[in-house]
Amino acid sequence: MKKTVLVTGGAGFIGSHLCRFLLDKGFRVVCVDNFLTGSGRNITEFKGNSDFVFINHDVTKPIEIPEPVHYVLHFASPASPFDYAAFPIQTLKVGSLGTHNMLGLAKVKKAVFLLASTSEVYGDPLVHPQPESYWGNVNPIGPRGVYDEAKRFAEALTMAYHRVHKTDTKIARIFNTYGECMRKNDGRVVPAFITQALSGKPLTVFGDGSQTRSFCYVTDLVEGIYRLMLSKASEPINLGNPDEYTVLEFAGKILKLTGSGSKITFKPLPVDDPKTRCPDISKAKKLLNWQPKVSVDAGLKRTIEWFRHN
Repeated sequence: MKKTVLVTGGAGFIGSHLCRFLLDKGFRVVCVDNFLTGSGRNITEFKGNSDFVFINHDVTKPIEIPEPVHYVLHFASPASPFDYAAFPIQTLKVGSLGTHNMLGLAKVKKAVFLLASTSEVYGDPLVHPQPESYWGNVNPIGPRGVYDEAKRFAEALTMAYHRVHKTDTKIARIFNTYGECMRKNDGRVVPAFITQALSGKPLTVFGDGSQTRSFCYVTDLVEGIYRLMLSKASEPINLGNPDEYTVLEFAGKILKLTGSGSKITFKPLPVDDPKTRCPDISKAKKLLNWQPKVSVDAGLKRTIEWFRHN
């Protein structure tokens, strides 16, 4: 019998790539999404696949799945600053009520539960690069707090189920990820810079551009998620690419790869915007035998081509 994986947020950017990967691996996939920030276009290609089931549902409300489920991958959540600014209460609810419902489902089904957490649990870090042992520097009442604290609560709840109910749980702390199927207007730096460059508009750099980011191509991330799903690890594990760039350097890279003549314009730094963001992936290397393989230039070329034609 094929094993079944339930993916919440499966019509989102990372979720849809995950659905494709799992179908290719021979799993049956149940995709749950309410299209708050996901898109039906991301899952159209799976509709004729007998191993793919789509359920339009808000995971903050309880759900029953009338078949065996072996893995629950909880990826539902607004994930960009634009999104959680627009949907702050929904972001908190999916991190709390949604996580509770999906943990409950995993408990009933005796399934493995994997939480898509985030590097944002580290806030504006005072430690660099960020290891999983770092507790973070988060402003709980700032505009970014709704996302940061939703994920921190989700991690705490996941570990509570692990300790109290002995649920087999995994926590992936996902760092900046990019690739095909990102929304052009989601506010994150990769789609923002690419769409601005391709349309000849100025690239918007916040602050002086000295803040750093690291970028992981989505196929690398999905491979890491899969290895974590099958692993014995229960503690949080960073998944990301430790190659680090200043935002200004990254803007220059986008201009070069697109051949754009766009200029760079500067705007004030948003409140609580992290000054550095770079994963320590020692644990992922040791426990999952995983590290990114796709170079930033190679991943960006693929992503730029996708944006040119979509």
